[in-house]
Amino acid sequence: MKLVIGIVRPEKVNDVLEALYRAEVRGASISRVQGHGGELDRVETYRGTTVKMGLSDKMRFEVAVSEAFVEPTIEALCSGARTGEVGDGKIFVVPLERVVRIRTGETDDSAVTPVGA
Repeated sequence: MKLVIGIVRPEKVNDVLEALYRAEVRGASISRVQGHGGELDRVETYRGTTVKMGLSDKMRFEVAVSEAFVEPTIEALCSGARTGEVGDGKIFVVPLERVVRIRTGETDDSAVTPVGA
């Protein structure tokens, strides 16, 4: 089991959700985050003053999946989030030691499989 974490542009959230749905990946958590990477030198005008921006708004997807869904999840995140420009984001894949579905007590692969699958 893996936890796939994707950091993407806010305007690409719907595209990523659609790509995950098409890949039959279910159960994503999404949160707003701020950060910076290759787009450090972004300059914006704020109230008539030029300001160098340090942090960009991003969206963080967290998807716990069984081994069979790791690559489809990565491919869906990439296809949904890619613009080809600096700042498209990153994907991190982290091993999961244990997963428990609170409602049923199912553990591990059974807990990350969508209900009814």
